Amino acid sequence: MSAHSRIDTSVPHPARRYNYWLGGKDHFEADRQSGDAIERAFPIVVELARANRAFMRRSVKFLADTGIRQFLDIGTGLPAPDNTHEIAQRVDPSSRVVYVDNDPIVMVHARALMQGDPRGRTAYLEADLRDPDAILAHPALRDTLDPEQPVGLLLLAILHFLHDDEQTAAVVRRLVDSLPSGSYLALSHGTMDFSTPEGVAAYEKMFAAGGTDVRARSKATIDEYFDGLEIVDPGIVAVSDWRPEDRAEERPVSTDLGIYAVVGRKA
Repeated sequence: MSAHSRIDTSVPHPARRYNYWLGGKDHFEADRQSGDAIERAFPIVVELARANRAFMRRSVKFLADTGIRQFLDIGTGLPAPDNTHEIAQRVDPSSRVVYVDNDPIVMVHARALMQGDPRGRTAYLEADLRDPDAILAHPALRDTLDPEQPVGLLLLAILHFLHDDEQTAAVVRRLVDSLPSGSYLALSHGTMDFSTPEGVAAYEKMFAAGGTDVRARSKATIDEYFDGLEIVDPGIVAVSDWRPEDRAEERPVSTDLGIYAVVGRKA
């Protein structure tokens, strides 16, 4: 079966909806309808999507500047300006990146559009975050990344699509356990910690009805994912506040919806 034949355009997909919010062109009617419904309920969501993308750029640059030359980006999303390999290879052209996503259309576009510096390596594999062993055993990963050298693991706005708390914690633990000393985990995750009781009630109603597929989690829960890791400054903060490059008054603020961002190092 070809990748194209497995693309169900009638069902919204997070990567395509995210692309829609970012102003891209790789989405379908179901993605637009889903994105518009969420935006009506939480108007800040488009700004937050862009803030999350900006955190990706800052965190990858930070990791590259600390000496990380290998990246495992799970939940890649559709190509957009400043992809992981572009940021990392600007710091060091020999940087290696493995992209992972479970949407065939993402992989088709990634292979076609995301060509890295020939002095480095860029690989793409189609796999599901819920099966970390399949990711870790995939030939594309094993052929691209050196298991003895530190890796920057990127789980950006992806874990909240796993709704089972125990499964989510187990996935993070399995992935982090596979990393050598000196590796980093960069993570962003949806939360309702910044919301009002009315906002939380509206979110829970929308989630129960299937209007959003984001399972918001608390700061305390996200902190547990970093058990055994050294969280770097400034800690677990709103996505726009992680080592920002702009002024505070220019950042999106909302009591309806939020995203945490955090980076931790494995000793």
